[in-house]
Amino acid sequence: MMNKKNRRHFLSTLVGGAVVAPGLLRAQRVHDLPPKSSDSDSTDTYLSRPDLTVSGDSIQTRRGRERRDETLLKPLALKEGSTIGIVAPASGVNRGDITSAVVSLQRLGFNVKTGKHLTRGFGYLAAKDEVRAEEFMKFVCDPEIDCVMAVRGGYGVMRILPMLDFDVIRANPKVIIGYSDITALVNAVYQKSRLIAFHGPVATSEFDAYSVDSFRRTLMETEPPGKFAESDEYSGSRFSEAKASTIVSGKATGRLVGGNLSLVSDVMGTPYEIDLQGKILFLEEIAEEPYRVDRMLTQLALSGQLAQCAGVAFGRFRKCEAPRGGGEFTVSLSLEQVIRRALEPLEIPTLYGLSIGHISKKLTVPIGGLATLDADEKTLSLDEAVVV
Repeated sequence: MMNKKNRRHFLSTLVGGAVVAPGLLRAQRVHDLPPKSSDSDSTDTYLSRPDLTVSGDSIQTRRGRERRDETLLKPLALKEGSTIGIVAPASGVNRGDITSAVVSLQRLGFNVKTGKHLTRGFGYLAAKDEVRAEEFMKFVCDPEIDCVMAVRGGYGVMRILPMLDFDVIRANPKVIIGYSDITALVNAVYQKSRLIAFHGPVATSEFDAYSVDSFRRTLMETEPPGKFAESDEYSGSRFSEAKASTIVSGKATGRLVGGNLSLVSDVMGTPYEIDLQGKILFLEEIAEEPYRVDRMLTQLALSGQLAQCAGVAFGRFRKCEAPRGGGEFTVSLSLEQVIRRALEPLEIPTLYGLSIGHISKKLTVPIGGLATLDADEKTLSLDEAVVV
């Protein structure tokens, strides 16, 4: 057990890694929330800037608090020649992977700036928590960087969330993107900085034509991307490998949140819990047997949050079928049974099989973007531009 003195030291270490923003970037304000009352004096220093006026009933400025009533921001659109900064908020990669990632992004027309801590430098982490947090914040604040992209997922993002300054992230709005373990980061950015972030490729992803098209339409065009077309990657006989399937009929509109199921489940009950009320929740997963998927969906259901969703859009659950010949349990429910048993009783529009997740052909999905899910037509459409 920690004594009180050591506990205070540990907590102060967790929250002590903030970086001060050197300046502000312009960003569009989306006035989809109630205006700030005229008698409120709750403002930040940077909010006095005329190019970043913010409205809201109450502006909460302390690091780590959720900004429920602040105006939603959109980052600036990327273009050819934009600079992508590669960081490792979680696990690291081999040096050869870094070289390949830089070449892939340069072929797409981007300049690339790499962090100093991208390899496996501290066990299963790229570096110690405070080092990873500091480098991430440094890239957020770097005026030469237009997009902060994770080199990979792995594990470790949740460990650095208390060290990030979400006021500074809001004051420097730029594209922040990644998937898998990065789910915890991009959802925290949306909720606590009120900045649209992105569940999409990491630097070491395969940038095939399908993925590049979604990346460009979402991050490089200031028009609504429209419908997410289903890729031709799946045509197998198993549920997880087949074409998209309607789980519960219906149509719903709401802001997108979610990502990797394990991380969505893990943050529940923490200060970084994802608010699902009225949202379209999208989920993806890899290498989890059906009983584990069952456990995580049950946790979301028991929390009361799952029933509050406007709709649920499952991506691809890769390698999540029960192993042939037995796994943890000799007899298992199928992945389809698990998903249907969890979602059908809620009677909210639910679709399985979008091109989201640990797959080669992946969509870039905006966390906080307004979307419409049509479970019968098997489509998810982005209803607004998510960059400016």
